[in-house]
Amino acid sequence: MRSTNLDDLQSRLGYRFKDIVHLESALTHRSMGPSHNERLEFLGDSIVNFVIAEALFRRYPEAREGKLTRMRASLVRGQSLSQLARRLQLGETIRLGSGERKSGGRRRDSILADAMEAVIGAIFLDGGMAACQSCITAWLESELASVNPNRVDKDPKTTLQELLQREKKNLPVYRVLEVLGPAHQQTFRVQVHVDGLEEDPVGTGASRREAEQAAAADALSQLGAS
Repeated sequence: MRSTNLDDLQSRLGYRFKDIVHLESALTHRSMGPSHNERLEFLGDSIVNFVIAEALFRRYPEAREGKLTRMRASLVRGQSLSQLARRLQLGETIRLGSGERKSGGRRRDSILADAMEAVIGAIFLDGGMAACQSCITAWLESELASVNPNRVDKDPKTTLQELLQREKKNLPVYRVLEVLGPAHQQTFRVQVHVDGLEEDPVGTGASRREAEQAAAADALSQLGAS
């Protein structure tokens, strides 16, 4: 990876790495081989959720837990993170295997969102939590300022869970049926068991989370709640 590309990216990120290896690791997709960014992605996912949760907690002191949860979800869901990655032109610097590169991986939402989380994890390792908070709140400043506690839709999983709780039924149980495709382009099939339905709905998606949401949406439709 050319150093000029990484220099430009660091300028866009607003953070200069002390150890550039952290950034290089964050930009290495699993299609490149056994050394990739998935561990950093795991770390970054937890960090961005915490940073946004704290920011919302401080900005919206009157908002209750449910609204705070939905606001956070709207800001850190895959689509929001992929849009952020596009603003920062992250796709240009992601290292992909030849197959993923030829299939347009640099433009794929899931790859962009995962790389964005990995970069956040890399910043944490390199500069600590304060650096992460500074970067994330700067990147999402307009979104944090404009999110409305009263106009945030609930995702299907949350809606389904709350519906079952109101009706005093068992909570839904999700189970991965299968994972299809190569490691760099997987499709998940997830089944959800809901008391009262004759058949367990099944959802598919590019991630387990997406598949679970699709299954929950199907369950809501069968329950006549969508």
